[in-house]
Amino acid sequence: MSTSPDYLVRRLRLRHLELLVALADAGTMRAAATRLHLSQPALSKMLGEVEAGFGARLFERSPQGLSPNALGKAVTYRARVMLGELARGKDEVDALRTGAEGVLRVGTLSVTAAVPQAVVQLRERMPGARVQIQEGRVREMVQRLLDGELDCVFGAITPELLTSGLLPLLQPEVLLEDELCVLCAVGHALARTRQLRWADLHAVPWVAPPKDTLVRQALMTAFLNEGLEPPEPAIEVLSSVTVGSVIRLAPTLVAAVRFEHARDELARGGVRRVAVAPVMPLPLLGLYTRRATEGPAPLVQAFAQAIRKVGVRPRTRAEGGMRRVS
Repeated sequence: MSTSPDYLVRRLRLRHLELLVALADAGTMRAAATRLHLSQPALSKMLGEVEAGFGARLFERSPQGLSPNALGKAVTYRARVMLGELARGKDEVDALRTGAEGVLRVGTLSVTAAVPQAVVQLRERMPGARVQIQEGRVREMVQRLLDGELDCVFGAITPELLTSGLLPLLQPEVLLEDELCVLCAVGHALARTRQLRWADLHAVPWVAPPKDTLVRQALMTAFLNEGLEPPEPAIEVLSSVTVGSVIRLAPTLVAAVRFEHARDELARGGVRRVAVAPVMPLPLLGLYTRRATEGPAPLVQAFAQAIRKVGVRPRTRAEGGMRRVS
């Protein structure tokens, strides 16, 4: 049987794409049928049509249910993207009907100074643009990008992602530098110290994120490089909002944060950056988009340009200040 693209276009419907996603997510015919409000015989018939269209078995049957094989995973991924693009098309049409220039769906770190500034600048340049921001861990946001739920993700370009099986599906673009920063309340004794080594901070009570984060790993490395056992945080917390609150309320604490977080907290006031050497770099920050022959959408390109314009490079001892990324 022919499996040409023309054949698939003629024979397959959007309902078939929904079927693939439902089966992959649910894992059983019964659960997928319930999700799609279909009978199991009807669902089985549709699955047969899909597999006939591709000329291959896409799901493996077992007493435990169904699971996509390698071919099924590839087809299901594309089905998710196409359904996501369809949902995006509806959002854009709805926006255009109300006078908007388009909708930009951004995934980002939970706190960043660059993204809010870039969004504001984008809106100044394109007042009709609508922006939807989703916050969370970069790996989770990247998966949502690949599923077609987001247009781009701003976050760390980590070795983990660059060496993963996801890289062929992604187009990462480096935008900003990042590094580990130490913050304290303005009333802290360290706020008046011009230069410290990491060993000088070994005995102070820390506020830091969990061990599986890039910031915590950089903090641990800073002390290991000095031949010291990394300190256990007095307060371990992932929420950036909580980090800022506790160091303002408890002036004996110091906090380990990324540079983008430090920019945000310094702008709010009440905290100072502690000068510590040597500088501990973090993975570069950039924009992830789905790899495509036509390149990123104009709104995504405009957003990346805005981040480059508002981005600030971390201060070094030689520069004595902050300057914008060119």
